[in-house]
Amino acid sequence: MTTIAFIGLGNMGGPMAANLAKAGHQVTGFDLSEDAKARLVAAGGHAVATVAEAVTGADVVVSMLPAGKHVRSVYTGPDGVIANAPKGALLIDSSTIDVDSARAVAEAAKAAGMLMVDAPVSGGVGGAAAGTLTFMVGGEAEAFERAKPILSAMGKNIIHAGGAGTGQAAKICNNMILGISMVAVSEAFVLAERLGLDAQKLFDISSTSSGQCWSLTSYCPVPGPVATSPANRDYQPGFAAQMMLKDLKLAQEAAQSSGAATPLGAQAAALYAMFCNSGHADVDFSGIVKYLRGDA
Repeated sequence: MTTIAFIGLGNMGGPMAANLAKAGHQVTGFDLSEDAKARLVAAGGHAVATVAEAVTGADVVVSMLPAGKHVRSVYTGPDGVIANAPKGALLIDSSTIDVDSARAVAEAAKAAGMLMVDAPVSGGVGGAAAGTLTFMVGGEAEAFERAKPILSAMGKNIIHAGGAGTGQAAKICNNMILGISMVAVSEAFVLAERLGLDAQKLFDISSTSSGQCWSLTSYCPVPGPVATSPANRDYQPGFAAQMMLKDLKLAQEAAQSSGAATPLGAQAAALYAMFCNSGHADVDFSGIVKYLRGDA
């Protein structure tokens, strides 16, 4: 049994922490939401009032936070993780944030005698609940090996991407692909509708030919062809449009700072910004098909 502090018990962090408790670890969690803390307690964990209290005596600290500024504050602030966790603790940040913040916090952890990995995830809320997430892990080899058994209690694919920050790099590149491909698939279904081609027929053809991709075969943006897709639940989010926009913006920031050309990524970011600004930030990102159709 490992003593684990979990910071951030929201839609993703909550079920991830619950899976660690289910695996037999002693999990102490902190969140600003009392309801989130209560759910952890119901799942077999413990809840405390501050970050400092959560991490005191912890072997491992895991966090799932909204943005880079929150990660910097939680880890490097005077009442934060690095100031209060034991020297030698393993730190795992599973937030999706900018590469610079990930590397800055990793350097601060190293200076304090702690190992750290950035380990953002893919798989959404469903994957978090099922314990089937994919973790893209950046950090030193020693830190990765220590983190792997902990991550395995929350996911099924644990991939070492390289040094500090490369987990975040992998995540934003992956989600840029996803955002672009969802727009492309949605455009194709809208065009098919206008041309009188049945959506199921397009799916049957494209899912077995060169148009095949995850956005089509696993997360089809129109009702019918894929029973588990949010399109069949009126686009209730598995992965909200505002979260896709956040990741696309991170990709654009990284592209600008590195000098990479990402014109399709930029266009996808612009489309999701318009979709979110039209009142659909909390709709599943596959709902972009409604915007392209003119329904949103």
